[in-house]
Amino acid sequence: MQKIFDYFQQITQIPHCSHNASKLKDFLISFAKERGYEVQTDKAENILIKKGTPKLAFQAHYDMVCVGKAPKIKTFIENGWMMAENSTLGADNGMAIAMMMALMDEGRGCEFLFTSDEEVGLIGASALAFTLDSKFMLNLDSEDEAEVYVGCAGGVDISAMKDYKLTTKTGTFYKLIISGLPGGHSGVEIHKGIPNAIKLFSRFLKDKNVQIASLKGGERVNSIPTNLEAIIYCESELQNEANITVEKKEGIYTVVDGAEIISVIDRFKHGVLSFNETLNVPDTSINLAIISLKEGTLKIQTSARAMDDTGLKQVQEQYQNFFESFDFHIECEGKYPAWKPEINSFSKEVEKAMISVFGKSEFKAIHAGLECAIISEKYPNMKFTSIGPNIRSPHSRHEKVEIVSVDRIYQVVQKVANCYET
Repeated sequence: MQKIFDYFQQITQIPHCSHNASKLKDFLISFAKERGYEVQTDKAENILIKKGTPKLAFQAHYDMVCVGKAPKIKTFIENGWMMAENSTLGADNGMAIAMMMALMDEGRGCEFLFTSDEEVGLIGASALAFTLDSKFMLNLDSEDEAEVYVGCAGGVDISAMKDYKLTTKTGTFYKLIISGLPGGHSGVEIHKGIPNAIKLFSRFLKDKNVQIASLKGGERVNSIPTNLEAIIYCESELQNEANITVEKKEGIYTVVDGAEIISVIDRFKHGVLSFNETLNVPDTSINLAIISLKEGTLKIQTSARAMDDTGLKQVQEQYQNFFESFDFHIECEGKYPAWKPEINSFSKEVEKAMISVFGKSEFKAIHAGLECAIISEKYPNMKFTSIGPNIRSPHSRHEKVEIVSVDRIYQVVQKVANCYET
């Protein structure tokens, strides 16, 4: 296990934020070639590494969500969990990369597929251009041990834009800062009631006469927003509250009327929209992720998810209609399909390996996007399953991975490799 954590530490010191992971790509290519593996890349910067004529492929993405100080990552261990100081850790999906590196060190006759830019719309998986030999693929991007994932949510990012009339205002303004919220993954943690900085902004100013000079909130479209900063004019006296600080500023600013903006945010239903009792996960949800006001143009970015494609279409239409009722211009992008839950011969084999290590196992579906959904459409004759160690609060400064869990999941990974290795 120590080797896995040594490799992971190496990975944390190589910048690999989404859209900026070329240094890690080069590192992985060199690592594989030094161990006698064949390496291919495609135009989307995906990496395929293999030896022999493999039956089994391991798959992970090599970009990470960078929040806080990331990509400058300093790790520490507390109560059996590894974390990072004021940044995302990158255990999603860096711990999977480290496990795959350890498998290559063992000389395993498998395929290793590293995809690019998963965290910003599964871009690499959508553009895969390899011929894969394997008939089975084990994705290592799940976040709960002793569980075998056989399905996932689909998603789409919905953006709304509108221009507002600008006027000039002189007087006493407030600089408003919302900070210190925990944040979290907009899929797997959307049901936990984690506070949203943008919603908190509207609750703080609801029923007040407000003009807005500037507004910027949220970090990533797939993260529950932790921060917001605004300069506003308000006729009411504003006072500090928990996670909200206000500072008076005298000046002249270009402003827009804030009444409709506050109303849009207030009426936007963020979070779980419906729950799937069969799968015991949210069925449909939406994350109010990012907001900005610049030179009179308001932009709101959201991320919708659903456990099947019909539900995703309904949520997309619902929120397009919502924004259009306020005369916003709508753009939808980054759409990816749901992975319909299926228990097959491969997932049963993985379950057997899981039981041998943990004494138990359970088939699950996850309310987040896994690349299995897209890759399975490209390779319809391949069977897919996903597993991973205990990771908590990915996409946030509180991300952490349980150390002993990594060891246990790697034992499962080795047992699965033993079953299918050439």
